[in-house]
Amino acid sequence: MSNSDKSNEEKNFVEFRRKVRAAEVLSAAMEKLLLDIHFTGRVSVVVQNGRVLKSGYEEGYFRQRFDRTGENASMP
Repeated sequence: MSNSDKSNEEKNFVEFRRKVRAAEVLSAAMEKLLLDIHFTGRVSVVVQNGRVLKSGYEEGYFRQRFDRTGENASMP
């Protein structure tokens, strides 16, 4: 990856974080940013009475699964 590509990706990620903090996650521009930075996590939005109350993102998460003994084990 060239320096200009890396710099552009970093700028896009900063813009993505700004949009999440500003609750601007429901737009075509946000979708384009998500594609540009190859985002694979979750973006969540809480809406009440037509207004965005809260938004956030998580890049990685663990799913719960049961191992052979029936105990809970985390799985990436």
